[in-house]
Amino acid sequence: MNQTKLETISNLFERKEIRSIWNAEKEEYFFSVVDVIGALTNSNIPRNYWSDLKRKLKEEESQLHENIVQLKMTAQDGKMRNTDTLDTKGILRLIESVPSITRLQN
Repeated sequence: MNQTKLETISNLFERKEIRSIWNAEKEEYFFSVVDVIGALTNSNIPRNYWSDLKRKLKEEESQLHENIVQLKMTAQDGKMRNTDTLDTKGILRLIESVPSITRLQN
């Protein structure tokens, strides 16, 4: 298990909780997109930002949209729920999309 990737992503977000899961089949960590969006935007409703951005990525036929994987993660209510996730490479590409997220706010 490669802890370096997990630590790298976690360190980017200044101690904000980013849910992650190890996918043994792909030998890669996957991170909750909504958690990353929340950390990047400091939004109280990161799901809305992600919904808008996801729609835009789909319209643009973005490869990032095609790389979204739904995995079960523990939600705030303690239940396991399907969650949009991206691998490390995808999360780094998402971070590059922050200006797009900012434009969606205006």
